[in-house]
Amino acid sequence: MCKSKLFPKGTNKLDALFGKKKIIIGVIHALPTLGSPHYKGDSPEEIYHFAVSEAKAYADGGVDGIIVENGWDIPFSKPDDISIETVATMAVMTDRVCQAVDIPVGVNILANGVMQSLATAKVSQASFVRSNQWANAYVANEGLIEGAAAKALRYRTKIKAEEVMIMADVHVKHGSHSIVADRSVPEQTRDVEWFAADVLIATGNRTGHPTPLAEVETIKNATTLPVVVGSGLNIDNVAELLSVADGAIVASSLKKDGVWWKPVELEQVKKLMDKVYKIREKIREFD
Repeated sequence: MCKSKLFPKGTNKLDALFGKKKIIIGVIHALPTLGSPHYKGDSPEEIYHFAVSEAKAYADGGVDGIIVENGWDIPFSKPDDISIETVATMAVMTDRVCQAVDIPVGVNILANGVMQSLATAKVSQASFVRSNQWANAYVANEGLIEGAAAKALRYRTKIKAEEVMIMADVHVKHGSHSIVADRSVPEQTRDVEWFAADVLIATGNRTGHPTPLAEVETIKNATTLPVVVGSGLNIDNVAELLSVADGAIVASSLKKDGVWWKPVELEQVKKLMDKVYKIREKIREFD
């Protein structure tokens, strides 16, 4: 299920990959990878085992997809400084996750390591990657982060990975947008679409913080592409946000105590997905 087909131009790739509406993607915040500041010499097998156990909890709870992220590699390196050992660890980890679950799997190597994510997706047969900055530039915790589109699209062609879907943030969290302050969110949205992203992501200010409905609506109204929520969706706001968005990437609200670095709580996943199933039923009634 991890390997997706090459989509014809103009296809809604979110629908084509998942085959359903209002999709939910759970995030695996991986343990520290080799060489990162918090890595204490654990066996790589422990890192892989944790990721697989998180993946199975998400899948057993009914999510539609999973994205593997090196969440514990903080502080994150800028794209050109992401280490070889990080990519190697992520590639094996993602492959193990793909083998363990029968739902689409994606990759996000931080910070904005889109080419590294594409390579990982290609060798592991994952279906999509996330780019936190696809067009324009912003000032992040890591420094100045430039849009990845030009290099990443050429690299995707080079490694023959056109089947890997690109999910890209608009007005990304964890950063200042003073560089593009003269450009409105609708203009930034059109920039990301023009640079050939497949799915757009609307986020809050930081991990776990709710994405404002107004921001989702602004992005949705400025694009022909699918839009998913990238931060802060939970059981209380899922109906409101999915009334506009085509899906969501979810982590913190599905973890123990609502904290992103804690393990996935299976019952929390089931409760959220029960609500999502009811939303889908209502959609089918009106179709």
